[in-house]
Amino acid sequence: MTFSLLARDEATGRLGLATATHAYGVGPVADHTRAGVGVVATQSFVEVSYGPRGLDLIERGIPAHEALDKLVADDPDADIRQVAYLDTAGGTAHHTGARCVPSCGGLADGPVVAIGNMLDNEGVLAAVVGAYRSAPGDLADRLLAGLAAGDEAGGDVRGRMSAALRVVAGERPGESWQGTLVDLRVDVDPDPVGRLRESLRFHRAYGVFFESVFKPGLVTGAEPVLGDELEKALAGLADTQQDLGDDLEPTVWRGVLLLRAGRVDEGAALIARGIDARPQFARFVDGLARVGILPAGSAEILRKAGR
Repeated sequence: MTFSLLARDEATGRLGLATATHAYGVGPVADHTRAGVGVVATQSFVEVSYGPRGLDLIERGIPAHEALDKLVADDPDADIRQVAYLDTAGGTAHHTGARCVPSCGGLADGPVVAIGNMLDNEGVLAAVVGAYRSAPGDLADRLLAGLAAGDEAGGDVRGRMSAALRVVAGERPGESWQGTLVDLRVDVDPDPVGRLRESLRFHRAYGVFFESVFKPGLVTGAEPVLGDELEKALAGLADTQQDLGDDLEPTVWRGVLLLRAGRVDEGAALIARGIDARPQFARFVDGLARVGILPAGSAEILRKAGR
């Protein structure tokens, strides 16, 4: 039905979980994470409570294997469940019930564990773990490399439909809404792992974009940002523009920052380029002017750009 890969990055302490399946919307059902605590995959004939209940036990200081043993012992249908746990110490545990549909099983290698059922063949999980171990990049990259290798080795015997990826901090955050670093899902697609990789690229691009635009005071402060802070934001938006291609919103925001900084000719030219590509940006620019973010509306900016 599904295969999952859980891993702890030994350099950063971050925890991650990636899952692929031939079923709709696997992420909210199978994948459970809590920053500074652990990650859980629950699959086969799913009992979702293995996720939050297991994380509650781990958060209370119970090692991953003891937490899983307790919940399996309390489950009258444990023979149809498949579950894996990973805690912040790198401790792993996995359970494959006797009535899970073959090919099925689990494979652990240090702070890395893969589980799967309804797989095409017995080599899928070894391919998943091997690819994770040998792949370059950060934790998210390596988790996706593991999923892709699992697909290539046969994957879910029924085919492909959905996939999900999460990465959380290894340390407990100051607030409950913090600590989730990556949370992506593809609910239905003929190549969900490929789409997930594309989504990760956009996630990273927009991470730079948000830092370059929505950092407090950057475009909303009473005074314009200048100097090194301005140049860093402009460079970040330029990098984002390269990733986004024809979507010129980062270019428009570069123009906004430049106009606010008094570099009128440069800023007007960039905003005009955005409006040329998407005329609706004119209304967006007018809205920014109405709330005081820009000193002028689209008509005056286009005039300054020689339009």
